[in-house]
Amino acid sequence: MQFSGANEHSQSGHVTVKLTETDKLHVLHPNQIIAYKGLPSGREDRFMDIKGMYRKRRWIRSKITGPAELLIALPPVCKLHVVPIDVESNLLFDFRSVLFFSDGMLMQNRLQSFKNAVITKEWVRTKFTGPGFLGLLSTGYMESLELDEEVPLYVDAGCLLAYPEKAQIKLSVYGNSLASQHMRVQWELKGTGPVLIQTGASTDPQLEGQLRQDGLIRRTLREVLPFGGVFIK
Repeated sequence: MQFSGANEHSQSGHVTVKLTETDKLHVLHPNQIIAYKGLPSGREDRFMDIKGMYRKRRWIRSKITGPAELLIALPPVCKLHVVPIDVESNLLFDFRSVLFFSDGMLMQNRLQSFKNAVITKEWVRTKFTGPGFLGLLSTGYMESLELDEEVPLYVDAGCLLAYPEKAQIKLSVYGNSLASQHMRVQWELKGTGPVLIQTGASTDPQLEGQLRQDGLIRRTLREVLPFGGVFIK
């Protein structure tokens, strides 16, 4: 199985997947398949029910059997990361961020605590057991940080893509009183293993406003001042 356009540096807005005769791929958002090259019988759509996640709601997932070639469109500002999953993986993912996964993987649901579910609006996290791989969507880039059993890791609640099932996790803030009053809710994590974080899910409106204002002022000065286009970059 081959991928092109599936990395954090790609700005193409799509990924091309090539399947051999022995490859099978499960696509969880089949409407994103904008082109398919292969036998018509190579695509099989099924209803899937994620029990306990959204009651009485169903999704269609597509099982693609090779040989075939797919062109999958990515949502705006999203990047696709192909994440390898081994037999000992215990990462819990937000199911909505998974675009596809390879055939033969085991998918299980893990219910969150009521406190965490109220804040994150995620009642269930999904665990995948390999060997295989996931096509994981992120807003902006994705980074992996290692947990420590003693030193806590604080992560903006909206930026956490995946964390180990056995991690110690709670909602918190950090810093002095002024810092904690002007901070979005943070996940405090301890344990072992990697944590996957998306970098584009958290933005500071004040910073964006300042950058836009600065850009407007610079553009105006370049227009009205003599040789402004030369001296003002």
